[in-house]
Amino acid sequence: MRTILQVTPYYPPHLGGLERVVENLSVQLAERHEVRVVTTALGAGGAGRRTGGPVAVRRHRAVEVAHTALAPGLPVSLLRAPRGAVLHLHCAHALMPELVALTARLRRQRFVLHFHLDVDASGRLGRLLPAYKKHVLARVMRAAAAVIVLTDAQGAFVRDTYRVPAERVFTVPNGVGRQYFMPVRTPEPGPLRLLYVGRLSAQKNVARLLDAMALTERPVRLRIVGDGELRSRLEARARQLGPETVEFAGGLHGEDLVAAYAAADAFVLPSDREGMPLVALEAMAAALPVIATDVPGNRELLTGTGLLAAPEPAALAAAIDRLAADPALRGRLSERSATAARAYAWETVAALVEEVYAEAGL
Repeated sequence: MRTILQVTPYYPPHLGGLERVVENLSVQLAERHEVRVVTTALGAGGAGRRTGGPVAVRRHRAVEVAHTALAPGLPVSLLRAPRGAVLHLHCAHALMPELVALTARLRRQRFVLHFHLDVDASGRLGRLLPAYKKHVLARVMRAAAAVIVLTDAQGAFVRDTYRVPAERVFTVPNGVGRQYFMPVRTPEPGPLRLLYVGRLSAQKNVARLLDAMALTERPVRLRIVGDGELRSRLEARARQLGPETVEFAGGLHGEDLVAAYAAADAFVLPSDREGMPLVALEAMAAALPVIATDVPGNRELLTGTGLLAAPEPAALAAAIDRLAADPALRGRLSERSATAARAYAWETVAALVEEVYAEAGL
């Protein structure tokens, strides 16, 4: 039995796909190992320890600056970790990678870097991001004993952009929980019940989806599940479409989220880019047809399974109308989703992560 530290800037109930990936992976690994999560209290209602379940969670007080979590006490937890513990860093934000790499170097310890997404610059400090990636993040990635990526295309990107040796790059997809698996359903008459689940942030580009809804010709009802800094702006935009067209449900968890998938006819993801979208995997497991923008992350997961549309409102609207007008197509895509999702059960993914630990000598 190993002691495994999952190090992440955010953790449920904070909303986001990365957070739920860490949670599900931790729960699966805890069946065979001692798993501790080291994270911040952002979005969780306070700092402290939680040990009631199979995973011990240590939350540190933090502030967020330019979408970056700053938690002064977090390095203390890393320095106090058992000497032989596996340090498993989940990387999609700045600062946390450097903290883990520095701690590992001080302790002469190796670590695993789990690369979820290569983010684009945004905000006033965004101009610093290219230099940070080139001179800081690249060194951290090359210092890792293993770099886990979500797709082979992402692996090629990491090798080419960050010059990580190929023998240290491992592809492990995201997973999906058994609670999301549902039988294929017969399409029902009436307006298409379209579902979006995710953060209301710039990268997810829900504004593009609302612009597409304004262009659809078929009757469609959109339900938006999630929260974020753009919610008020998106709600104002949605009011122009009429009260019966768009519903904002807020963040949903557990059985409520499963019920949201069960009540939908189809799922839509209008992102600018993804790593491997957990919500799309959940929708596939729920046997929903999936419409998504044809961008990195969506493309690797959904080619041959869902409908991919160019990342602009007219193309997205055309895909939504096509699905709304063709129940037979919805039925075929529902079957494809259900079939493809079977390969992504969390039990399988956790076993692949354990293989990475072994390959890296951890």
